[in-house]
Amino acid sequence: MIHSLVLDDEIQQYVHDVSLREDDLARELRLITLELSEHTMLVPPEQGQLLGFLVGLLSATTVVEVGVFTGYSTLAMARALPPGGRVIACDVSEEWTDIGRSFWERAGVADRIQLELRPAVETLDALLDSGAAGTVDLAFVDADKESYSVYFERCLELLRPGGLMVLDNVLWSGKVARSDESDPETDSLRALNSALRNDKRVELSTLPVFDGITLAYKRADR
Repeated sequence: MIHSLVLDDEIQQYVHDVSLREDDLARELRLITLELSEHTMLVPPEQGQLLGFLVGLLSATTVVEVGVFTGYSTLAMARALPPGGRVIACDVSEEWTDIGRSFWERAGVADRIQLELRPAVETLDALLDSGAAGTVDLAFVDADKESYSVYFERCLELLRPGGLMVLDNVLWSGKVARSDESDPETDSLRALNSALRNDKRVELSTLPVFDGITLAYKRADR
């Protein structure tokens, strides 16, 4: 088996030096977030940059984000949208999302972010009930792992043909690959990973970067 390159601190720093374009505002938000005890939920800056890149690549105008935390990824995606675009940002914590609000305003993209503070399934179902199926360009899922299968199905229905879903933390620190590891979050992620392998509704690529990212592209013939 050919193994992927293991990124030690030196290589990781090199990647930052040659590719990361995090500006002062985004860096300030990230550093504030890193002071929180829950800081491990923050996406790394290069992942935020990737999300913005994908939004631009798709010429996206409508994005759904399941799991906002302090809004670092929200900021990255909103900045990549054209005027009039929107991120429908789903979270349940006013405390955490309030941290991001001022940064969204300072970046001039607050009008592109529709924050929904309630269980994400309620927001996704409301969107479907309102006729939004097939209208979303990109969905980013980074919330409670036990609900990933539910989020996947709702977001897939919302995506337009050719739309992209990005699922975060699908390797779960490697626990999904270890048969002796079993807990509700690990088991949920493992089940979804296995199911997606044969899901003909999507084209699939799971990337062993960050904590594992799955890119699921909704097939145009589905």
